[in-house]
Amino acid sequence: MFEASLYQKRRTQLKSRIKNGLVLILGNNEVAYNYPNNTYKFRQDSNFLYFFGLNLPEFAGLLDVDSGEEILFGNDVDIDDIIWMGAQPSVKELGEKVGIHSTRPFKELAEYVKKAIIAGRKIHFLPPYRYRNMQFLEDVLGLHHSMLKDYASLELVHAVISLRSIKDSYEIEEIRRACNIGYEMHIAAMRNCHAGRKEQEIAGILEGISASYGSMVSFPVILSQNGQTLHNHDHSQTLQKGRMMLTDAGAENDMNYCSDFTRTTPVDGVFDQRQKDIYNIVLACNEKAREISKPGVTYLSIHLNVCKILTEGLKALGLMKGNTDDAVAAGAHALFMPHGLGHMMGLDVHDMEDLDQIYVGYDEKTRPATQFGTASLRMGRELQEGFVVTDEPGCYFIPELIDRWKQQGLHKDFLNYDVIETYKNFGGIRIEDDLLITSDGCRLLGDKRLPVTPEEIEIAVNG
Repeated sequence: MFEASLYQKRRTQLKSRIKNGLVLILGNNEVAYNYPNNTYKFRQDSNFLYFFGLNLPEFAGLLDVDSGEEILFGNDVDIDDIIWMGAQPSVKELGEKVGIHSTRPFKELAEYVKKAIIAGRKIHFLPPYRYRNMQFLEDVLGLHHSMLKDYASLELVHAVISLRSIKDSYEIEEIRRACNIGYEMHIAAMRNCHAGRKEQEIAGILEGISASYGSMVSFPVILSQNGQTLHNHDHSQTLQKGRMMLTDAGAENDMNYCSDFTRTTPVDGVFDQRQKDIYNIVLACNEKAREISKPGVTYLSIHLNVCKILTEGLKALGLMKGNTDDAVAAGAHALFMPHGLGHMMGLDVHDMEDLDQIYVGYDEKTRPATQFGTASLRMGRELQEGFVVTDEPGCYFIPELIDRWKQQGLHKDFLNYDVIETYKNFGGIRIEDDLLITSDGCRLLGDKRLPVTPEEIEIAVNG
């Protein structure tokens, strides 16, 4: 964990953004895998980590905005626990590590909150996503679990987002460390990208690299030669010469900060000309986003600029036609890129998405689009120094989507369906990097950039 003073500063900043009442931030509990004592690897709630720093189950933090008091609720272990777990620090000792001097048993939390409600005090809580926390809030607040999201404190949601969106130097260092683990994972994927290798075997190597650092993957590994499926978690195939392997994977380090990279690698390390042509278009899109990302510019506008680069490249290959601006305005390009350019990243690989993406990625000035493709853009608002975002354009040939659009006669003024038909067995390409927005632009995170040009990737595959 970080120094206690950093958590104290964060909590003080949070309290200053809330008018009155109590702020309740629940940590997570263990989740059973297949029976109560066999649990999934524990993952703490990111908001609890940010403000209270303790990566242990069954804790909660409470901030009294009116008095300034801060209380940590948790349970000391007993001798039965010690037999199985070894000696553990007390809740009081854990509180001192994060700058909290008032601690109470977890069982007192419900009564504390109920008394505050009877006294007419406002209880600020965040939208819960774990059922144990939903059940706790339902019991304490008297609200059915289906209503909790509607009664969550929007004031608290906005306050948390305002703090967590801007990464400080400590967080940037942790994301850098996570990116370095991600680098090793992707290099291993490239070196194993040979005909006859099983996708599952390579995916397992990536997970093992992440685990070897005491961390875990930041999301389930996407690795498939069917890259046209955007989030393809099926690893059942054997790599074939002439195909490409799309790998979208990242690490979550031991401080729970994340990385997220994507590379597309030709099996046996040689792009054919058609693959190289599409790859270079996607690479140009990736570089364009990095070139124009800076404070004061909306990521929505960057996304649309990238879509124009994609359209221009596809026109040069005869896949698209007509005026580029008109094609992008109409959404014709979304046949090939039906997703957004990127998302926020930090303690969560899709940072703060539990707080509702419309508040994380948008604001009053920049609203989500409704048009297919751009509607999937998770991050659209104006960039600020300290944001960390992903830059992940792609180009995909999805047979089912091509067939549907062709049957419906969509965008015939911009799409050359006869040429597109010849690409239906192509697959997909995505290139993703992690960007830190700086005072005058942006920079890549991680000590080394993953191989990204066709030539660099071909070398990486073949050693």
